[in-house]
Amino acid sequence: MPMIQTINLTKRYGDLMALSNLNLEIEQGDCFGFIGPNGAGKTTTIKVLATLLKPTWGEARIDGLSVGPVNARQVRSVIGYVPDYFGSYDDMVVQEYLEFFAASYNIHGDNRKQVIGDVLDLTDMAYKIDAEVNSLSRGMQQRLSVARVLLHDPKVLLLDEPASGLDPRARIEMRELLKELHSMGKTILISSHILLELADLCNRVGIIEQGELKYNGTMQDILDRARSGGGAVLHVAVAQRTEQAAQLIRQLDGVTTVEITNSHIRVALDTVSGDIGDTGGADHTNTARIAHTLITQGFALTRLEEEKVNLETAFMRLTKGLVR
Repeated sequence: MPMIQTINLTKRYGDLMALSNLNLEIEQGDCFGFIGPNGAGKTTTIKVLATLLKPTWGEARIDGLSVGPVNARQVRSVIGYVPDYFGSYDDMVVQEYLEFFAASYNIHGDNRKQVIGDVLDLTDMAYKIDAEVNSLSRGMQQRLSVARVLLHDPKVLLLDEPASGLDPRARIEMRELLKELHSMGKTILISSHILLELADLCNRVGIIEQGELKYNGTMQDILDRARSGGGAVLHVAVAQRTEQAAQLIRQLDGVTTVEITNSHIRVALDTVSGDIGDTGGADHTNTARIAHTLITQGFALTRLEEEKVNLETAFMRLTKGLVR
C-alpha cells in the first residue's frame, strides 16, 4: 500500500481548476520531488494532504487513512507539514516555540525535554535554544520549522519550497538535513524550484502543469522521456558570421529550431538515437551533417557540444510553462 496516494484528486475555485484528477502514488521511504511552474497545483496538493484544504472531489490517503475531517487528527499524527512561509512568533524564543508545539502533540514532562533536545541536535540548532525566533535568519527559521514537525516523529514529511529564499550555504545545509531524514526512513514529498538540488536528493519525481500530472517516475525515467520526447540540443559556435551559420543550419534536415544567444547557436534536433554513454545523445548523422556543412562552407567551427539532459533541462523540455 502506498504511503501517499491521491485518487482523481480535484480542486476547483469557481471556474479555476487548480487540480484535475490527480493520481499519485508515493511509496514508503520515497523522497518525491514535486515540480512545476508557479500556479501548477503543487501547494494545493500539499495543503490537501496536510488536511488544510478540502478537495472538490476525489480522495487523498496517507498511510492508509483517508484524508478528511473524520480522520484529520489521525492523519496529522502521521505527517509533518512545512509551509513555504514561517509566520510570526513575537517575543518567543526557540525553546518556548518547541515547547508549545510539543504540548500540542501531547508530549509532556521529561519526554518533552528529551524530544526537544533530540530535534535540536538533529537540526544542529541546540546553540540557538535561547534565541528569539523572529531574530533568526531565514535559513535558521526553516531548520526550526523542520525541527518542529519532527517532534512527534511523523512517518511523512510534506515540504513546500523549504529552500525558498535561502542563501547557498543555508540551501546546502537544508539539503543535507533532508538527506539525513530520508536515510532515517521518512517518506518525503518536497516541492521546489531548485531543480538541480532535487535531483541530488530525490529518488522519484513528478511534474505537474495546469493542475495535471504530466510525468511521474524515477529520475532516470524523467531524463529518458526528455530525451525521447524533446530531441537533443546542440550548442554550436563559429569564429565569425554567426547569423549566416545559423541560417545555414536552419535549412538542414532534422533541425527543428535554431536560436542565437551570446554569439552561440542553440540547435534543437527532432531525433534521438538512444543512450550514448551516461547522458544520452543526439543522432550522429544530424550532428555530423551540421559539422560537415559548416566546415565545407568555410566556417571556423569553435564549438559543437550536446546539451546534457538533467532535471532542469528535462523540465524545460517537458513543460510549456502554462498555468490555469
